[in-house]
Amino acid sequence: MIQHIIWSTHTEPESIAHESRSYCSLYQLRLPTVPLRRRRRLSSPSRKGHLKMYLKSRLSWNVIIPAENLDIEGLMLQKAIVVRLLEDFASKKATKNLGYFIAVTTMEKIGEGKVRQHTGDVLFPVDFSCITFNIFRGEILEGVVHKILKHGVFLRCGPTDKIYLSHQKMSDYKYVPGENPIFMNEKMSRIERDTVVRFIVVGARYVEAEKEFQAVVSLEGDYLGPISQSSV
Repeated sequence: MIQHIIWSTHTEPESIAHESRSYCSLYQLRLPTVPLRRRRRLSSPSRKGHLKMYLKSRLSWNVIIPAENLDIEGLMLQKAIVVRLLEDFASKKATKNLGYFIAVTTMEKIGEGKVRQHTGDVLFPVDFSCITFNIFRGEILEGVVHKILKHGVFLRCGPTDKIYLSHQKMSDYKYVPGENPIFMNEKMSRIERDTVVRFIVVGARYVEAEKEFQAVVSLEGDYLGPISQSSV
């Protein structure tokens, strides 16, 4: 049975090689070939109408091992393949269709290597499962306020901090200026820095040049608004 890897793209690159030592002994068996690029939502409906949009995807990538590393065999070669896959995964960051690449979870299969004629490097087809994060219109999510402006606030949700809540989309709240500005309504409910806010996504777009998503959100709806102060 192949066990799972949980490796996040937030891991420091220099620690990849160290962490991979514990992975290499896991890949002596091969799973049967499965349909790739299959995606399903990993929902956490802890509150009514609330979802955390993480997707589980199965992908097939080609991993290139330089010719100078080909004198290694067995588990050491598998280690080199795993390390290279994790490096490629981290540098990818995000795509429009899959969203942000969060973590590699399972190594499904390492195929037979093919030598590249001009360089001598070897290309290994690798099938693996991973977790990605994407934002969709109509989704209800939670984010943490990290910047307050006169006309709205920016929130952090998962790997993105480009979530914008305009003052026009929280009509009950009024801007209160000061050294630490806030938004507050007549019931004294406050939206300030580090407040956790539940919102609905009204629009999202992917910026290819920056490999990141931006979204516009609203508090217009049931069960939406500030929840608590972040403990982070």
